Amino acid sequence: MGLVGPAPMSFNPVRRLSGDLLAERRVEVPFPPGETRFSVRRTRGFARDPLSLLLDAYERFGPVFTMRVFHGNSVFMIGPEANHYITVSHADNFTWREGHMGDLTALLGDGLLTIDGEFHHRSRRIMLPAFHHETIAAALATMDEEIDRALEGWRDGSRIDIYHWTRRLALRIAMRALFGFNPDAAGAQVDIARNFEQGLGFWARAYWLQVLRGPGTPYAQMQKARRTLDAIIFEEIARRRRSGERGEDILSLLIDATDEDGNRLNDRQIRDEVMTLLFAGHDTTTSTVGFMFYELARHPDVAAALREEQEGVLGGERPDAALLMGGKLELLEMVQDETLRMYPPAWIGARKSIETYEFAGKTVPGGAYVNYSSWVSHRLAHVFPEPDEFRPERFAPAAKAALPKGAYVPFGAGSRICIGMRFGKLEIKAIASALLQRFEFELEPGYRLRIRQMPTIGPRHGVPLIVHRRDRAPARRAPIAA
Repeated sequence: MGLVGPAPMSFNPVRRLSGDLLAERRVEVPFPPGETRFSVRRTRGFARDPLSLLLDAYERFGPVFTMRVFHGNSVFMIGPEANHYITVSHADNFTWREGHMGDLTALLGDGLLTIDGEFHHRSRRIMLPAFHHETIAAALATMDEEIDRALEGWRDGSRIDIYHWTRRLALRIAMRALFGFNPDAAGAQVDIARNFEQGLGFWARAYWLQVLRGPGTPYAQMQKARRTLDAIIFEEIARRRRSGERGEDILSLLIDATDEDGNRLNDRQIRDEVMTLLFAGHDTTTSTVGFMFYELARHPDVAAALREEQEGVLGGERPDAALLMGGKLELLEMVQDETLRMYPPAWIGARKSIETYEFAGKTVPGGAYVNYSSWVSHRLAHVFPEPDEFRPERFAPAAKAALPKGAYVPFGAGSRICIGMRFGKLEIKAIASALLQRFEFELEPGYRLRIRQMPTIGPRHGVPLIVHRRDRAPARRAPIAA
């Protein structure tokens, strides 16, 4: 029995814009105080540096405020209590699909990231076995092989853009471990990687360019990339159904997966989950590794302590899945957590309220766009002292356990917490461990970090590092499953 998905969304920009303006006029209660007048300057500022803009609004208006960006008002709820309210305690009063990030549906389709309600719950239950501990641990062998391959061209003194290097690596790992695609097959690397990047590039364009339609527009280019990717994915699904061929990859598991009532995902739904996982998986890994090594290059004492920990725990061997997933490399875990605090890839949680509600003494109308932001909440000084400083010790086990609910939400929380979180964290630590064992790093002279944030945050111009080979490389080992 197949699942019944939601009705198709409209991507007609005139209909969407006019619908938003009409809905805003029909609200039954006023929006919370804030910046509610149209402003080109504010819209541009939100596109360029939303962190500063939202932190300033938090200081002036408190944890709940309104900000008009582009054509419409959006409510922002900032801080641990706000994060917990939206994602856990009152999650049923918010829809994801109707929020601003629902626009991702134009490329990703109706995957876990863009669906709500019962369809989301049932889809997630069907997919959960594909993300069991054992399945993820088994993927470490593929990760190690691809890391070794990607490091073959590194030489002492080379200039490496760690962000773009990781982007290519993460796509290859995703293609193999998640979907069983051969990245080296004729045309595969170009078709999937290039077209996927072209599709995502739509959200990096200016707001006014995103509403254009017609030949040559960013939207047309994104849709062209989608058609190319669809042809590859649907053909692979059909081939496996015809042949009965299955592998250890997640695509194989999704084709055969059912829930307790015998519900299955149809081909379109499998395609949508493939695209969603490809987006969420590779983007999270790429940006986190890039930001992590930016900070480690600026803090060589932390990098040295990481190497000392690895020598003490591993003795020159590569870590297996039990070590990486069990938190036995404690400092590496803390460095990863601190990187995700400062630079959470999914920096904004866009929702739409269903019913009018009250929070922190303010009333928020039903039908309003409502957003929480992990990026902004993670930079609140009363929650994380000296929030702009890279301090991994703030995630020592006791300190992390003492954080209030909702304070740290790089992967969301509640029923919508990222299903691939453990896969992504394993991949990040496997990459970081290999790089630390083999190389030392320094930032290219004159480099200045600039951040872009659509649809996820990442270093706008990459992270160029000068790499120096260390004398001792890790010993090879046979992959060990946890």
